[in-house]
Amino acid sequence: MATASQITALIRSYKDNDKERFINTALQLASHEKKLGHTAVAAELQMLIDGIKKQPATSTTNVVHFKHSAELSELALASKPDERLAQLVLPDQTKSCIKRVLLENRQQAKLRGHGLSPRRKILLAGPPGTGKTMTARVLAGELHMPLYTVMMDRLVTKYMGETSAKLRQIFECIADHRGVYLFDEFDAIGADRGRDNDVGEMRRVLNSFLQLLEQDDSLSLIVAATNTSRILDTALFRRFDDVLHFEKPDESSIISLLRNRLGRYWKSEFDNRTILDKAIGLSHAEIVQSCDDAIKDTIINDKAELDTSTLISSINYRLNAYK
Repeated sequence: MATASQITALIRSYKDNDKERFINTALQLASHEKKLGHTAVAAELQMLIDGIKKQPATSTTNVVHFKHSAELSELALASKPDERLAQLVLPDQTKSCIKRVLLENRQQAKLRGHGLSPRRKILLAGPPGTGKTMTARVLAGELHMPLYTVMMDRLVTKYMGETSAKLRQIFECIADHRGVYLFDEFDAIGADRGRDNDVGEMRRVLNSFLQLLEQDDSLSLIVAATNTSRILDTALFRRFDDVLHFEKPDESSIISLLRNRLGRYWKSEFDNRTILDKAIGLSHAEIVQSCDDAIKDTIINDKAELDTSTLISSINYRLNAYK
């Protein structure tokens, strides 16, 4: 028999005129009935679903924002990113993993028809400024879904039990409102439960998160980002469908970043070796900021074009800013 959450999701998707979510939820129901041995019911559901798929869409999908309470709206920032995969400058292996996540979610109706689920729970680990948040924005942009960034500083409170209660609210939204949910600075709640400086309340919060994550069977993507994966509880890793590791850009990635960000200001005559010697060790975000600074200087000073010295000066500024 269908679960209450599936029935709720089915009705809500119909109300919101979200055909894709309606079909995916219906496929979950059909798969559930098939597992129970109700083959006739499953076959009838599949036939009805196939008929719905052939019907033309009557209108665009509505983007639904948090409506549970004013308090919940303060826990997450909603946005509608338009970033695309081509804008990501990452190693081929990492980019291939992201493409796999996108492909499985675009083909999730086919997967769910066979009782399988797409990769929906992704852990992003790496130093600050290496593309983790950008990756979450690309996932949302490519899948045409809203991005909800959970503000960890507001989620974690000093009051006993309050953080776990807020977590449950977030997961209710994850089930009710399809989107990409980003838990940034995730180590705030995901730290190893065995660490000496851990407190009992945070252990309970992490346990709650693990349970909620494991129970979640929604159509949303859950993305957790951390700068310090080495302190995360090992139980977390097996709860995620995929773990992507991010590093500071190598020389090839730096040149690609410069080309992408500088656009028409990029010149083949640039002294790449000198630029690379300066830029190596900077993060993706710091290189992007250096490019923006160099372009601004070129515009403000009415220069005809951007030169190597201006770019080097901007890179030096970023290098010195953190000393």
